[in-house]
Amino acid sequence: MREEKTREEKAREEKAQVEKAQVQNPKPAAAADRAAGTVTAAGIGAARSVLFVPGSRPDRFAKATASGADLVVIDLEDAVGPGGKDEARESVVAWPHLTGVAVRINAAGTDWYEADLAAVLAAHATGKGPAAVMLPKADAVTAAATAAALPAEVALLPLIESARGVRDADRIAECDRVVRLVFGSVDYAHDIAATPRPPAEDELLYARSVLVNSSRAAGLAAPVDGVTLALDDPDITEREARRSRDLGFGGKLCLHPRQLPGVHRAFLPTGEEVAWARRVADAARRSDGGAARLDGEILDKPRLEHALRVLAQAGIGGGGVQASGGV
Repeated sequence: MREEKTREEKAREEKAQVEKAQVQNPKPAAAADRAAGTVTAAGIGAARSVLFVPGSRPDRFAKATASGADLVVIDLEDAVGPGGKDEARESVVAWPHLTGVAVRINAAGTDWYEADLAAVLAAHATGKGPAAVMLPKADAVTAAATAAALPAEVALLPLIESARGVRDADRIAECDRVVRLVFGSVDYAHDIAATPRPPAEDELLYARSVLVNSSRAAGLAAPVDGVTLALDDPDITEREARRSRDLGFGGKLCLHPRQLPGVHRAFLPTGEEVAWARRVADAARRSDGGAARLDGEILDKPRLEHALRVLAQAGIGGGGVQASGGV
């Protein structure tokens, strides 16, 4: 009984140490981007939190970038009404720090897509364009066309939020300029007439799994999951973000800065996971290259790799253990 309690205490201590060290800090690539005031493909791929800010509110742009979000997306689509599109576009391209953010343009086929794209290209011609473009309602055709129009240094973030987009996920993931897939869960549910029931949202499990698999097959970073609509309950955000992580997502869209701490916590290993990973690494080290066992079970290479990945995510080394050995 005392041994079990001690293990629980150690797990709680591990969790507290991990959260204290990392919740407010981005992953190394995202941290480097933030310090430099720019966004790289590596930083986009490492982002846990992707925060929207309305393109019609230039007074909030700097606040968003100072919020602690790993990546900020200035939104010209859903957050801006039809009558404010032109003014918002002008405000966005006039902002002097555009190189440090992404911009969500309007979908292909809308009245504003061509003007949004032209504005992005014009900003890049002066060296002041956004680091990435998020394309809503993406499918294989619109993703390929948008990618072809963008300069080589601009990343493309296809927002997959329709049945066509999910159907085309493999092809979208293989497009030039694409560095990460993003799931528009709310619009996708509307498109297929589904009624998601949080926090599990089993009704959207197929689409989420498709994005995870397509990303992995194409060699992309783990995809970004959709928003949590509840703004005043951080526990809901954290639970939904942890579900996303468990499914293989690497980040989550956010609607408000108060959602960021929960998302950052969710994409860290729990104290229990870190404690288990330490025990796996210790067992592999003791085996000295031979077959390792833990709790009566053989530790195969995939489980050792998973344990080492957990330790790396927590900022803890594996003590010299290699995934190719010790099992």
